[in-house]
Amino acid sequence: MQAIATAVSAVMPLRGALVLRGDAGSRTIETLAVGSVPAGFRAAPRTAVLPTDVWRKFLRWLKAGEPLHLSSTDEHDWLRAALPAGVTGAVLAGPLRTAAGAGGMLVMTAQPGTAFTTSHRGTFGQILEPLAVAVENNGRLHELKSLREAAEADRQTLLSRLGRQDVNEDVVGSRTGLRHVMERVELVAQSDVPVLILGETGTGKEVVSRAIHTRSKRADGPFIRVNCGAIPPELVDSQLFGHEKGSFTGAADQHQGWFERADRGTLFLDEIGELPLPAQVRLLRVLQDHQIERIGGKAPLHVDVRIVAATHRDLSAMVKEKTFREDLWYRINIFPVLIPILRERLEDVPALVRHFAQRAAARFGLPVVEPSDDDLRLLAGYDWPGNIRELGAVIDRAAILGGGRTLDVATALGLGRQPAMMRRMPPLGATLFEVVPEEPAGAAAAPVVASGDVVPLATAMRHHIERALIATRGRIEGRRGAAALLEINPHTLRARMRKLGIDATTFRE
Repeated sequence: MQAIATAVSAVMPLRGALVLRGDAGSRTIETLAVGSVPAGFRAAPRTAVLPTDVWRKFLRWLKAGEPLHLSSTDEHDWLRAALPAGVTGAVLAGPLRTAAGAGGMLVMTAQPGTAFTTSHRGTFGQILEPLAVAVENNGRLHELKSLREAAEADRQTLLSRLGRQDVNEDVVGSRTGLRHVMERVELVAQSDVPVLILGETGTGKEVVSRAIHTRSKRADGPFIRVNCGAIPPELVDSQLFGHEKGSFTGAADQHQGWFERADRGTLFLDEIGELPLPAQVRLLRVLQDHQIERIGGKAPLHVDVRIVAATHRDLSAMVKEKTFREDLWYRINIFPVLIPILRERLEDVPALVRHFAQRAAARFGLPVVEPSDDDLRLLAGYDWPGNIRELGAVIDRAAILGGGRTLDVATALGLGRQPAMMRRMPPLGATLFEVVPEEPAGAAAAPVVASGDVVPLATAMRHHIERALIATRGRIEGRRGAAALLEINPHTLRARMRKLGIDATTFRE
């Protein structure tokens, strides 16, 4: 604007020039840019809320009005009300129309005692169109800046949730317990085939899915995570595929679905087994045709999305029970990746503990504390039904209880002051911080049980699982399966059956 003001002052008695931009959402008008000739121009930049009647007249003028020439203070009072203080005397005002919204206006004010001629108005009119383009570009740049800031905020939130400093950090355990998993990740990352990640809750399925994305050719595109189990059935289509304005009650605006937001990137469908059957049909069509259609839409939209799905459920059993579509199962199960439970990768516990201890220190403003050998022995002896997620929660508690001086792992696990009480862990409903009392000195010893009354633990476990399989006729998954009867995760049950040499098919009729 300064360059324009300097150039225009050679052919017009210009005192100053301003670009004002309007915002329809807030009825505000702000000074976007000011340029003045050497004589100086004292129009203070401002952002002002216009009265409703002034705003309506301003909008009508922006849509269809012509440039205005104000030569006295009593002309076009609505326009005078929109101008900053200091804009007096002869004024030229022209609309800057943009496709994006309300747009703005160019204002030029003459030197005191002078006026604008018809020739000056012609020169003024020639400036409006290129300035309108500049205003629109400026708005887009600010929008991109806001989007970048929002994306960076989301990135930092994600890193904090994952306990990482950078998205491209090595996955903890990638060279030990997760070595085989990461080898499969490297194999499949560069292709666009769907990936199905299998594993118990809390094993790190999202971390592995992000590792696939960051190692792929889509790494610069969006990574969108959708928890299919958290979407109400009546909103699944709207969330996944979007909707048009007015397509149903409450659809006040057009809405982009997750597929559109993930275009040219990766869509992570977490807990895909929770999708209702009608949504599974529509998801299959998208995977086949690479096209979506918003609710209320009239034309299909092409999307370029790589699908990574995850579940803790046995989809093959769900296919047999007709609760998951067989054709969708074949489509997403092209390249499965099975994540081992934490009990099967205990060599990763020390690295994970140090990782979570650093995360806890950063989150709670505490000094970083290294775990002791006793801490690691306690943690390695625990069963970890909640896997890595539970381990992270335990270390968070241990860091808080230790107050930055130590990791109070024993109390965080519910063991109080007696590590030997690992075999007497409180029930799941008990308080995590309950201290197990020490036995008084000289207390009577527990009675000795005859060895013939006790069978090996593996034998007792085998008999118990076999009784459950007999009762459920060999079914493992579902509400009537053995896993539900034993109140454990189906993947955990299968792992124990493999170790004990139990074949579920022998119990099926």
